[in-house]
Parts: sequence; structure tokens; C-alpha cells
Amino acid sequence: MIENELIENHQRYLEWAELYRKFGYDVNDERAFIINKSQPIAGNILEIGTGKGYFTLALARAGFNFFSFDISEVEQRYALLNLMYYGLQQHVTFGVADVECIPCDDGFFDVIFAVNMIYHLFSIHKICDEFIRILSSNGKIVLSDFNKKGLEILDKIHSVEGRQHEVSGGTLNEASAVLTNRGFKLKEYHSETQDLIVASPIMN
Repeated sequence: MIENELIENHQRYLEWAELYRKFGYDVNDERAFIINKSQPIAGNILEIGTGKGYFTLALARAGFNFFSFDISEVEQRYALLNLMYYGLQQHVTFGVADVECIPCDDGFFDVIFAVNMIYHLFSIHKICDEFIRILSSNGKIVLSDFNKKGLEILDKIHSVEGRQHEVSGGTLNEASAVLTNRGFKLKEYHSETQDLIVASPIMN
């Protein structure tokens, strides 16, 4: 039973990745871009916004052990299946949490990832403050979202699927402004379809 579920879920993943590639978004290349520009990656690592686990899988395949939190247990089930297909489930500790109230001690995490999530959110100030609370004094916050071209690709894909792509209004520019005001230095990187900021406390 579980074997059939693993195979079916993996097939959906391959079909999803191929659809995105057809429209000009290479999932593997973009995940590799984020991981490469975030180096070094060490210590306690957190992924916020597991979703169906596409970036989760990329981190695990790169050999990292980390925590991944999401508000949806249903979505995390898909993420677990993706990991199990490759025998990588031992790399990830899942947790259900609201991004504005993450259940961990102050300063616990050394690297925090939020990939393709900010543009879904409203309370950027609250979210950034929560990230800062749980970040170690020498840690880093890695935020990446679709750029203009990436969002245009998403719109086309959703249109093909008969859906409408909803964007709540949060932006990386807004997050960058908040983090800068909170005493962080930022490095910015850009790929063909992703924008990326790596934020660290200025004291580093």
C-alpha cells in the first residue's frame, strides 16, 4: 500500500517538475542556486513553509539534517512521501507551526530558509521579528521568492490548470527593509526566475 503511494506521489512530482520546466522554470537548477548562494550551511537548520517538500527534498539530497515546519500536516505528508521515495526521511524532523509563532527557544537556529513563501504572507514585520527571535547571534536568514519572470510562469501554469494564482502582497523588498532596520546586513542574488537575500546580523 505505502509502496503504491510512494510511486504515485513521485510520478506527480515528476509531472509537476516537467510542467514547470516546459514553461521555463527548472526546479532542480533553482533549488541548487539557493543552496549554493546560502553556503556555508551548518548548525541547526530550519526550513519554514514545507509545502509539498520540493525544497525539503533538495536540502535532504544535499546531505543536510534539518527541521521543517509548516501549518499544514496534509502538505507535509506529501513532503514525507517525496523523502521516503529516495530513502531520505531520516534527514528531516517535521513540525506543525504558525510562521508567526514558531515553537522553539530564542536563538536556537543557525540557518533559516523560507523559499517561495513570503509572497503568500501579509505580516512581514511579525514574521521577520519571529525569524530574528529564533536565530542565533551568528546565524543567517535565507529568503527566496519568484521574481517577475517566475511569477509570470506561475500565472501561465495556473491558467493551464484552470486555477488562479493568488499573491497576498508580501515582497522580498519589504522583508529586506525590515531586516535592514533590525540591524542586518544583506547579500542579494538573482537567477533567471528567483530573487534571493541572505541576511546576517551586522555584528558578524
